[in-house]
Amino acid sequence: MPSTLSLRSLGKLRTAPGGDMDCRIDFSDGQGGSRPVAHVERELPPGGVPVYLAARKSGARSFVLWADEHRQARVATLVTVSASGGRAQFQVLGAQGEQLGVITRDKAFSRGLRTRWTVTPAGGTDAVGYKGRLFWWCVWWPFTLFLPIMLVALVFGGGGGGGDFPRGPRRIKWRSGGKVPLEFTSSGNTVRLYAPELDWRLGAALTALVPSFDSWIGPPWDARND
Repeated sequence: MPSTLSLRSLGKLRTAPGGDMDCRIDFSDGQGGSRPVAHVERELPPGGVPVYLAARKSGARSFVLWADEHRQARVATLVTVSASGGRAQFQVLGAQGEQLGVITRDKAFSRGLRTRWTVTPAGGTDAVGYKGRLFWWCVWWPFTLFLPIMLVALVFGGGGGGGDFPRGPRRIKWRSGGKVPLEFTSSGNTVRLYAPELDWRLGAALTALVPSFDSWIGPPWDARND
């Protein structure tokens, strides 16, 4: 059974000191048990929230993964290396600043039809994944032409109150050397680790990063302006 890392909303849990944390990452070893392993928070630059929100428009992100909600120890840090021209590249660092890996996101239509995610573990080889299957994108885009019908479905289906709403394909399956080392599924914003040699902290950073780019309906978890 694969290990799984799932992003959970905390509903702006107030923690001390330093503001609100939005998310927690839970880890399951595939045996039925689950435990929290990281609390996720934006790491704001000088200038605070307005500067962060301006930078994220180009693809920049900066997160801290804390071991607990009181910020007593870092698990990992995600920092932006570069973000321009439809490509954003991030380093994931351990608690002592050691590099755990690099994550690269190529926006759809910048270097291909679909958004491409590349995960490169420190000392490892690239694993490449594409957002959604081409077949489902071919189904999805004609469906968006019927936007008025979708809006009616949103109103009567309870989408405005947190109900389900049709989204574009979101599943990502990474491949490396003919194997599938990890996979992202939209159900529970979950990353599954199939390769035991993968550092779970790199997977945890990926679990927080991928949903931060998913904003077709509603803002991503890191885009709040307070």
